[in-house]
Amino acid sequence: MLSSLFDLVLPLACGGCGASGTAWCRACARVLNDPPALVRLRGDPGVPVWSLGPYAGPRRRAVVAAKERGRRDLADPLGLAWAVAVSRLRRWGELPPGPTTVVPAPTRARSARARGGDPVSRAAQVAASHDPHLFVHPLLVSARGVRDSVGLSAAERRRNLAGRIRLEEGGVPRTRQVLVVDDIVTTGATAAESVRVLRRGGFDPVGMLVTAHA
Repeated sequence: MLSSLFDLVLPLACGGCGASGTAWCRACARVLNDPPALVRLRGDPGVPVWSLGPYAGPRRRAVVAAKERGRRDLADPLGLAWAVAVSRLRRWGELPPGPTTVVPAPTRARSARARGGDPVSRAAQVAASHDPHLFVHPLLVSARGVRDSVGLSAAERRRNLAGRIRLEEGGVPRTRQVLVVDDIVTTGATAAESVRVLRRGGFDPVGMLVTAHA
C-alpha cells in the first residue's frame, strides 16, 4: 500500500526512456545489454577501455538520472550490465580469469555528498553481487583541488588530475588484479591517471569498463 501511495506522489518512470510503471523497461534493458566494445581515447590510458555504447539515448539518460537526480534504483540495471559485460570479456579472452578487484573511478567528495553517495560505487557493488569473482574496493580517491571536469579541454583535464588522485589508505583488497569502472569516459584523463596511480601502488590494472563513451 505504501508503495502504491508513493507512486501516486512520484509516479515510477523508466530511468532510460521515461516510460511509466517501471524503473527500467525491457527496451532499455536490451540497449544496455549491448556487447562491450573497445574504444579509442585521445590519450592512451595504458589499458584497454571497454564501453557499453555511446553516451546517448537510454545510456545517457540513465547516467544523468543516477548522478544528478538521485535515482539510486538505477544501480541495479547498470551494475547488472557491468556484470554481464565482464562475463563476456572473460569468455572472449579479453579479461583474465580469476578474482578481480573492481575499483570505482575516483570522484570528488563534495560531489558524492551532494548526490547522497557515489552512483558508480553503488553500481559496482551490484555487479559484484552477480559475480562471485568480483570484489569492490574503493582504492582511488580525489585529493583537494580537483575541479569539475565539465567544460575542460583534454589538456586541462590532464592538468586538473595530475598528482591529485591517490590510493586510499586502509583495507587490503582481495587481489592485486584490478578493473577500473566508471559511468562515462571522454578524454581518458581520469583513466590514465588512475592506471598510473594503481601501478605505482603495486596493482595490476587489466582494463577499464564504462557504461558509455563520449
